[in-house]
Amino acid sequence: MSTQPQKTSRAGRDLPAAIGVGVSLGAGIIAILVFEPRIWYGVVSVALAIATWEISKRLRDGGFRIAFWPLLIGGQAIIWSGWPWGTTGILAATVTTVLVSMVWKLLAQGLSSAPEDYLRGLAVTVLVVAWLPLLAAFGALIVTQTDGAARVATLVLVVVCSDVGGYGAGVLFGKHPMAPAISPKKSWEGLIGSLTVGTVGAVCCALFLLDTHWWIGAVLGPVLVICATLGDLVESQVKRDLGIKDMGTLLPGHGGIMDRLDSLLPSAFVVWGVLTALL
Repeated sequence: MSTQPQKTSRAGRDLPAAIGVGVSLGAGIIAILVFEPRIWYGVVSVALAIATWEISKRLRDGGFRIAFWPLLIGGQAIIWSGWPWGTTGILAATVTTVLVSMVWKLLAQGLSSAPEDYLRGLAVTVLVVAWLPLLAAFGALIVTQTDGAARVATLVLVVVCSDVGGYGAGVLFGKHPMAPAISPKKSWEGLIGSLTVGTVGAVCCALFLLDTHWWIGAVLGPVLVICATLGDLVESQVKRDLGIKDMGTLLPGHGGIMDRLDSLLPSAFVVWGVLTALL
């Protein structure tokens, strides 16, 4: 009995599955923002927990001994402390998580044995704290601001516009690799597409969702697209160091949860920072 090979796009993904999953996730986020925006905190919390498990497993398989339980529990504390206490709560929870991780790595093997690869494991643990829960906390904090649901929608829509513009331009016109040693499939033509579509999307969000000046979108769009692209490249290099294609397999056509958060995490901080400063 013959089997049909799975069709993949030039980007190396099962495109129909990726589109189906993307549309489903987008519809779910829109429903939450329309009917009960505060559920967004729970969505971010669950996504972070799964992403933490994914990246911890990959790092462990790669020989890195990280402080998993302080990272998992502390990550939740970092996110939820922002609801009542804002940035002060996020900062306090982040510092506490780092301090607990330092002690955990020091004493996890008991008092009679010396820690193994203490500095290496602790350094990677602190990197993950800054990369996942700290940035995710700002993504959750956005929803507590004035017009919070519109700001979260702006974050998601502009990142989607950036992805769509980059994918389309890359597939149709991509000939000049942007960073071939890190992510061979990314091209300068794709970046131009991301900047164009992402900026147009940001301007539209500023006018029709945030009800503010168009130039705020013109500022937000390029900054967010560049940060999203760099966030994608950072995860690509981490995966390259670990010798893997995806962080997980939970989302067909997308990889794992962490593979969808790579560009959203730095973008969340950018949206919080730019809109807090300009609105």
